[in-house]
Amino acid sequence: MPPPDDHSAAQARAAIQAALAQIGFCPPGTITIRHARCGKPRCACPADPPSPHGPYTQWTRTVKGKTVTRLLTPAQYQACAPRFANARRLRALTAELQALSLQEMARAEGWATITPGTQAPPRTKLARVPNHPIPPKTPGDQPA
Repeated sequence: MPPPDDHSAAQARAAIQAALAQIGFCPPGTITIRHARCGKPRCACPADPPSPHGPYTQWTRTVKGKTVTRLLTPAQYQACAPRFANARRLRALTAELQALSLQEMARAEGWATITPGTQAPPRTKLARVPNHPIPPKTPGDQPA
């Protein structure tokens, strides 16, 4: 994709902003739908073919640095599914906006774009200039 110019970057940013304005509630965390085996000897879940228990819908998120998991009933999941879709869309739009920002910064600053398989541009080493003269380490090192 060619680097965007000012006009196309502004149009892309406006399109992302318009899409962000349409997003409703977005709960944090992830949804996992899983099946489990209980391990009881007379249960059908370890049979061949397996018939595990479930599906169990888990909503996992972090609250004050701790992982919190809540099981959702099928009705709760159906009611909340649009909100979780909003959260996925929000993450996708955020990633798109960040990628656009990087492209625009590279274009505005004149940074070379590095693609896989090409050599990186040479780095420039800044000369270290001390803010003040370095004092001698011992009194005998002082000039006369």
